Amino acid sequence: MSTILLTGGTGHLGRDLVPALTGAGHAVRLFARNAGQDSSMEWVLGDLATGDGVDEALRGVDTVIHAATLSPIARRGMRLVDFFSSPSSVDIDGTRHLLAAAVRRGVSHFIFVSIVGLEFSTLPYSLVKLAGEQLVRESSLPWSVVQATPFYYLLAQMLGGLKWLPVWPLPTSPTNPADTRDVANYLAEAVIDGKRGMRPQIGGPDTMPFSDFARQYRDAFGLNRLVLPLPISHKMSFKMGLVATDERLGERTWKAWLCEERMRAR
Repeated sequence: MSTILLTGGTGHLGRDLVPALTGAGHAVRLFARNAGQDSSMEWVLGDLATGDGVDEALRGVDTVIHAATLSPIARRGMRLVDFFSSPSSVDIDGTRHLLAAAVRRGVSHFIFVSIVGLEFSTLPYSLVKLAGEQLVRESSLPWSVVQATPFYYLLAQMLGGLKWLPVWPLPTSPTNPADTRDVANYLAEAVIDGKRGMRPQIGGPDTMPFSDFARQYRDAFGLNRLVLPLPISHKMSFKMGLVATDERLGERTWKAWLCEERMRAR
C-alpha cells in the first residue's frame, strides 16, 4: 500500500477521502496550515502558498493527491468581485510548489483533483483552477487528473442562498453534480489501478435540468417557492459551470443526499 500525502484533507471532499484511503490500507499524511481534530492521523503543518513545509511533508511519500483549492465562491457564495478576480495562491502557486518538491522527492504518482468544463468557463476561479491543472499536465512527474462535476454541497449552498426569494428563475441546462463520497472512492481507486494521465470524468447518476434539481431541493426542505425554468444557451450554461458528463457516474443520488441532509438538520 502507498504512503499518500493529501492536501485539502479538511475540506468536504477530503473528509470523505481520508476514510476511503485508510480503509484501503494506505498510510495517509495530511498537509495543512493547522492540524485537524483527528489525532489518529499524521499531520504535517505548512503552507502551500509559500511552499513552507512541503519538502518535509513529502519525505517517504509515494503518491500525492492534491485536492486543496481556494474558492471564495464555495466558501461564502457568489459576489460581484468573483466576476473580476480570484486568488491564485493555492491553485497555481501552491500547485507549483508541490510539483517541484514532488520531483525532488521522487514521488511516483501525482493526482490532481479538477473540475469538468473549466475550459468553457470565463469565471476567474475557473481560469485559475485550469492553470493549476495545466501545470500538472506539463510536469515531468507521472500524473493523473480527475475532473468532477460540481459537488452536491455546493449546489445546496447556492440554492440555500435563494431562500429569501419567493421566485427562483433558474436555468434548464442539463447537469449532473456529484457526491463527494463517490469522487473520493474514485480517487482511492486511482491510487492503485496503475493508470496515468487524463482520467474519465465523473459526475452524479442523475442528469436533469438544473431547475429540476432546485425543485427537489425545495420539496425536500418544504419551501414554498416557485421555480421558474429559464432556457439559456449551451455557451452560457458552460460559462456558469452547468456541465454534465457520462464518462463515469457515481452512485448516490441528489434525492438521497438531500434526505441525509434533512435528517441531519433535525
